[in-house]
Amino acid sequence: MTGTSKGERHIGLLNGFAAYGMWGLVPLFWPLLKPAGAAEILAHRMVWSLVFVAVALVVIRRWAWAGELLRQPRKLGLVAVAAAVITVNWGLYIWSVNTGHVVEASLGYFINPLVTIAIGVLLLKERLRPAQWTAVGVGFAAVVVLTIGYGRPPWISLTLAFSFATYGLVKKKVNLGGVESLTAETAIQFLPALGYLLWLSAQGESTFTTDGPGHAALLAATGIVTALPLVCFGAAAIRVPLSTLGLLQYLAPVFQFLLGIFYFDEAMPPERWAGFALVWLALTLLTWDALRTARRAARTLRAEINRPSTTMTTGTVSAARKAESLASGSDPAAAKP
Repeated sequence: MTGTSKGERHIGLLNGFAAYGMWGLVPLFWPLLKPAGAAEILAHRMVWSLVFVAVALVVIRRWAWAGELLRQPRKLGLVAVAAAVITVNWGLYIWSVNTGHVVEASLGYFINPLVTIAIGVLLLKERLRPAQWTAVGVGFAAVVVLTIGYGRPPWISLTLAFSFATYGLVKKKVNLGGVESLTAETAIQFLPALGYLLWLSAQGESTFTTDGPGHAALLAATGIVTALPLVCFGAAAIRVPLSTLGLLQYLAPVFQFLLGIFYFDEAMPPERWAGFALVWLALTLLTWDALRTARRAARTLRAEINRPSTTMTTGTVSAARKAESLASGSDPAAAKP
């Protein structure tokens, strides 16, 4: 990011706000699609997302990646896994918003960083710093408190968090750009989704053709609602440090949380406030630890640069480069949530 101009960073920041702002306000959109059910909305989202991103790729003439992907069965298999996981995430999120669980859905994206850390420890054998362990412990306590408050585990939140964390892990391994990845995933989703919509129509249960052109246009707009924030995110990711995007990501669940309380008028008894407070405490610890680590990395980098060139061994250069990537927030390990 060191070569990025101030103007470019400003554009990137605006795109970041736009992306997370749209993701945060999307609960306002799904109720507009009633009387369509969550499954029908999900199928339309898959179909129209592919249409939208395919048109975008035609315009920018970026197709070389598709041939390379088709020649890599393992990578294609990972894309299929990503498509399956994000299908669960999308479908559950639409259902939760349209059945009055916006606050619980927002919780899923608040705890997603904690779940991502837990997956890193369990599957990737990553080592955590003390502050990260503390944050995970506080997050676990929050889930216990919320379980008591709800009278059941917050399964919507946990499913959304685990599905999105798994999705991020798989996408990290696939290593495709945002638009390209969405195209590949929706291409896999397309035929099952289209088949379901045709079956609904044959059963006389499709709302696409029976509830007027305005309703049909809104269902078609699910492709834009899905892809446009991703395009903005992609524009932001190449212009601002990922550490900045990491902070911006909390905008979406904050907006969703506020909408759930003030617009959808969902209940927030004291025990639920206590659970959310613990989650926010855990996220504060994570953010503080990340900023502290970035500052230390920046100091390490400056120290290495100021040393005489004769003392810059290969290992020292490698450490300095690592410190630079951490300080700028561009460490590839942080590329996906």
